[in-house]
Order: sequence, then C-alpha cells, then structure tokens
Amino acid sequence: MNHGTPHRTSHDTGHAPDDGTGTPANRGTGAGRAATTTRERPHTDPAGHAPVGVVIATRNRSASLAVTLRHLLALPERPEVLVADNASTDDTRAMLARDFPRVRVLALPFNRGALARTHGVRALDTPYVAFSDDDSWWAPGALATAARLFDEHPRLGLLSARTLVGPAEDPDPLNDVLAGSPLGRAADLPGTQVLGFLGCAAVARREAYLDAGGYHPLLFFGAEETLLAYDLAARGWGVTHCPEVVAHHHPDPGPRTGRPAVVRRNEVLTAWLRRPLPHALARTRALAAEARRDPHARRALRETLSRLPSALRARRPLPPHVERGARLLDGATS
Repeated sequence: MNHGTPHRTSHDTGHAPDDGTGTPANRGTGAGRAATTTRERPHTDPAGHAPVGVVIATRNRSASLAVTLRHLLALPERPEVLVADNASTDDTRAMLARDFPRVRVLALPFNRGALARTHGVRALDTPYVAFSDDDSWWAPGALATAARLFDEHPRLGLLSARTLVGPAEDPDPLNDVLAGSPLGRAADLPGTQVLGFLGCAAVARREAYLDAGGYHPLLFFGAEETLLAYDLAARGWGVTHCPEVVAHHHPDPGPRTGRPAVVRRNEVLTAWLRRPLPHALARTRALAAEARRDPHARRALRETLSRLPSALRARRPLPPHVERGARLLDGATS
C-alpha cells in the first residue's frame, strides 16, 4: 500500500549492543538455528529457482500495482511474486487474473493491514522474502545482492535497502538516517545495525520473520516497522541497513488523511508493548499534552487508550541488550 516514508522517530536507527564478537548478549534461539541451517543453503538452487520471493500488500490501487508488477516481472532475478490483496473492491483481482497470470494472488477476505505481508510470507517457500508496496519495486540486481548478503551472514534477519524516490530517483532522507546510525556495526553482520526500516524497502530471512511473529496485529498500519525490528533483535536476529541493495519508491504525492494520528498512536502502543513502563507512561503523557491543542494528537490518544488493554495483555518487554540500544537512541535524538 502507499505507505510513504515512515515517521522519523528515535527508533529509525539503532542496534543491540554486542559482546565484542558480533554476538549480542542473551542471543535468541532463532538466530542460533539460522547459524546451523542457512550456511548450507546456496543463494541459487540447482533448479535455478530465485531464492528471494516478493510479497506485495495492496488494496484498491490497481493502476499503481500494475506499474509495480511490470517492473518486478522484468527483473533479471525472476523472483516469484505474490500479491496479498486486502479485500480490494476495485478491479484489482480481475486485473491480476487478466494481465498478470504469472503472479500468485492471495485473496484475503477482509483488510488485514500489514498482516497481509505475514500471510504472504507464509504462502511463499523461498528462503528470503522482499517486500514491495503497490508503489515500489526493486532495482535490477538488488535481490541477488540481498541473497548473497543473507547467505554470507547467517544471523542476518532483515536488511533495509537504500531507497530512491520518484522519477528523479531522489534519495529518501531516511537513507542518511539509517546509514549514519551512531550505533555501529557487528562483526558478523553487513552494514549498519538499525532498529527501524522502510516497510516497502526491506528484505527478510523467512525463518527470522516468522520466528519474530511478523507484523503485530494491534498496529494494523503506520510506523509498524519499529516493533518488528525490536522483535527480531529480541530473538537474536540482526537488522541492518545495506545501501548496496536498492529499492525504488513512487509514492502518491497527494495528502494521506489520518496518517499523522495513526503514526503517533502506534509509536505509543509500541512503547506499551515493549518498552519499560516509565517510558510508556512518559510517551502517553506527552501525547495527552499535545492532544489539548492538536486534533491529530487527540485522535491518536483516543485510539491509543481504546487499544491499551490489548497492548497490556500482549506486553513483552525487550531483553536488556535490546532495551539498551533503544535507550541509546532515545538519548541520541532527545
């Protein structure tokens, strides 16, 4: 979907501090499995199947989706492409059947938001999964580069690409935020460690994505990437920015009604789901103060409070090594 550039929060970059060897303290079990299973998997199999599949979540944007699919189907890597359709009511499904018979379609009965991506990941059996939106696609060779990085780094769970925006291919400002992360590298990972990424410009190890649980249902859409990055890091997987992998994004230039409120809501809900209680309370108090004068903040506060019981039931604080990284980011941007 047309997500655009995520809100620039203190969690767009970060890392889980390691022990000097590139291995985070209290490393999760998922990454331990990856170290024993992924090294044996070459990035091209004997049958010539592409090791990276592409999942697109879409809803009611058939014209933009058609442009994206033409770019993806022309890639030299010839990836399997799966469209997870969030119950579109336009001609999306008819267009897919008529014009793109090579594309797999997962027709969801109702709008699942970002969870459509998780349904798509489960439906694919490729070791790596790239995510596009219906207004973004991958540069030729980008998926092959991503596969090589995953093959060479068994703890790598997700990589964030460098994003070029629009026909002029302007660098997304998030590129510099991610590449300039002051939180460093790990010896066993490529690129710069981060705790955030652009959802339409990321490639994941399928095993890691499912191990972390994918996108959280409580957030639906909007600034949902930080929580997934937290959960990957908590399970011991590396999350990094690798600028040698390139994605193209052509967002609709029109206004995105309701986006500011949704982003603020999800930032506070993420704090309640994973951060210490004093931090979550402080974020909620700050939002309440903004709500006195800002209608977007009022809507965000109202929606946060209605979802708070569910967030408390699903609360799972970050392990200490990941929380230290998150706190470092809080301090770096305060």
